Amino acid sequence: MSMYSSAVLASQLWNCERVWRTHCFITQTIRTTKAIKSIVSALYHNMNHLSLLHILRSQRKDILLAATITVMLTACGVDRNIKKGEKYLALGEYYDAATQFKTAYQRTPPKDRHQRGELSLKLADCYSRISSFQRAIAAYRNAIRYKEDNGETHRKLAENLMKNGSYTEAVKEYRIALDSLPDEQTIARGMQAASTAAAAKAHGSKYIVKRMDVFNSRRQDYSPMLYGDKYEQLYFTSTRNEAKGDEPSGITGVKAGDIFLSEKDEKGKWGTPKVIVSGLNTEADEGTPAFSADGREMYITQCLTDPSYPRYAQIAVSNRSDAAWGKATKLEISRDTLSSFAHPAVSPDGNWLYFTSDMPGGKGGLDIWRVRLTGGTTGGVENLGDPVNTPGDEEFPTFRPNGDLYFSSNGHGGLGGLDIYIAKAGSDHRYHLEHPGYPLNSQGDDFGMTFEGLHNRGFFSSNRGDGRGWDHIYSFELPEVIQTVKGWVYEMDGYELPAAQVFMVGDDGTNRKLAVKGDGSFEQEIQPGVSYVLLATCNGFLNHKEEIKVSPVEASKEHTLQFPLAGLHVPVLIDNIFYDFDKATLRPESEKALNELVKLLEENPNVTIELSAHTDYIGSAEYNKRLSQRRADAVVAYLTSHGIVRDRLTPVGYGKERPKKIRRKLTEKYPWLKENDILTEDFIKKLDKEKQEIANQLNRRTEFTVLRTTYGMFDEKGNLKQQPKPKTKKNSDDNEIIIDLNP
Repeated sequence: MSMYSSAVLASQLWNCERVWRTHCFITQTIRTTKAIKSIVSALYHNMNHLSLLHILRSQRKDILLAATITVMLTACGVDRNIKKGEKYLALGEYYDAATQFKTAYQRTPPKDRHQRGELSLKLADCYSRISSFQRAIAAYRNAIRYKEDNGETHRKLAENLMKNGSYTEAVKEYRIALDSLPDEQTIARGMQAASTAAAAKAHGSKYIVKRMDVFNSRRQDYSPMLYGDKYEQLYFTSTRNEAKGDEPSGITGVKAGDIFLSEKDEKGKWGTPKVIVSGLNTEADEGTPAFSADGREMYITQCLTDPSYPRYAQIAVSNRSDAAWGKATKLEISRDTLSSFAHPAVSPDGNWLYFTSDMPGGKGGLDIWRVRLTGGTTGGVENLGDPVNTPGDEEFPTFRPNGDLYFSSNGHGGLGGLDIYIAKAGSDHRYHLEHPGYPLNSQGDDFGMTFEGLHNRGFFSSNRGDGRGWDHIYSFELPEVIQTVKGWVYEMDGYELPAAQVFMVGDDGTNRKLAVKGDGSFEQEIQPGVSYVLLATCNGFLNHKEEIKVSPVEASKEHTLQFPLAGLHVPVLIDNIFYDFDKATLRPESEKALNELVKLLEENPNVTIELSAHTDYIGSAEYNKRLSQRRADAVVAYLTSHGIVRDRLTPVGYGKERPKKIRRKLTEKYPWLKENDILTEDFIKKLDKEKQEIANQLNRRTEFTVLRTTYGMFDEKGNLKQQPKPKTKKNSDDNEIIIDLNP
């Protein structure tokens, strides 16, 4: 026996026998080996039966002794495997735990039915946790065969049979479980679900579901999330070979998850997913991305690796800078260090972060909670309570832009595994649940929704039809007729205003704050026959209001509204103001722009403005100044004739004294101009004739500048005419969901 073998053997025996017994075993093994060699030699040389029997008799004692020692060593090996399995199980490394329990099971003699049954139960629970439901079914049945079962065993077997679509068998197992645990409501609910699942599946729904293999690999691919102003990017979690790290996860047996990205090309075709090249992905497990309302922050689930400490999931946040996502940092949700926090989702208004946790105070299992987001921090953790949470598991919350909450649960019945449910807010400000049916839901785990804007289409994940329990990404669509309003909030010169806010009020009681994207746009579903008022606001700008009311249509329709905001600190161009040549007479085509200015002043009654007119450099300075003054007076006269108080208007004619200064947006239209160019006479004369004319047109302009924002607010003594009324406290905001704080 080599030195290496001796060392290995000594190591194996260390916890079972004293060192002095090692020598005895080695000696006996040598003798036993000789006996086996004699037997093999006899067979090789075609010895007769009597000769072989003689050898067997002579070596019987040695063989029996060796067999006894082997049994002892096997028992020691079994104990070692069990201890390792228990250690991995305590750390949440279910795959590694299952490997050890399986080895222990194989080493356990068939006669030791008790231990085989116990190991089968441990194996089954591990397989069940990693969604290897077919292996779990076999292991639970083994435990039952070895009579190590109870009501809970049959319940868990039934749950895995549901995942396999074996509804009839699941009913039988639920019935056995209910006989043992007659007061267990979850079992009764499960049996009811198993009894009706086949019929519900056959009934189906109008959802169209397709497997999206352009995103999928031979490993786990799940929790997709659309991103971008045009939803042209798809982030998701994957354990494919390209993920970071070399060692397989002890939890799943595959690599730790990383976040991958697929992008649409100009033709609308999705590209091959690529791992994100930034500090976002690490050797740890990252997944389930979600984005803030403005798209500048990504919230993820992170599971750090510590070989000596249980795996607790945490939520981390990454900031976007220079078109790249930075390293994620832990988001402090609670001081609880013994609970997991996972599956983040941001409410459409950006005020709440919803998540999954097993922290104390819930309904049992995993619950959905929420915490208020305030200036990059959190405060006020709340459990959603009834009817969302159950004693089972509720996970993977996400929102449709219309405010509907989608989540997955195994505690509400369903078709098997995790089913997707929709929580809609009713007129009572409470959630009411809907089950969208098959094929959005299946016998497997269905979870992780993402929506393409306001439409009921997008992507989700499911392990349906995969015997190994691998998750894959699917598309979904529910054909429907909806009407939406898409608005654009921008500075009057054309610059986007992502920092703006839009408030929408309807005569049906609607009262919402709408999130504005990075390109200054927003989307919102609207109902036929309802009159809506939408108000756009932004610091440093005047407000702008639009109204809309639509009639019923037979096909989905998008309505567009523009919200140009006037800046408080820069001159604002009044576009499309036209005068007769060399005169101050306003042309009829100017009325549209002038009426928009009237509307703006009516919406902002406390604003006073300077109304200024400008000319090009052609002609004398004195003449141009007189002409521009008459033109400014003409505009003021129009405004006052339409109800604007004269005291709010100051007409000024600058002639050619203030040539236009070029802002960046204008360079997009005229690339030969640069930002901060000033269109002086000298500058213009260096241009060719065509460009000279364009520059002169830019100088011939009518603008307004905000002077005050407090007009009419104070009396002669300098006191406010109308003191602000104290705000009355409400139990909840108009859009706030009332939740059960005592689940």
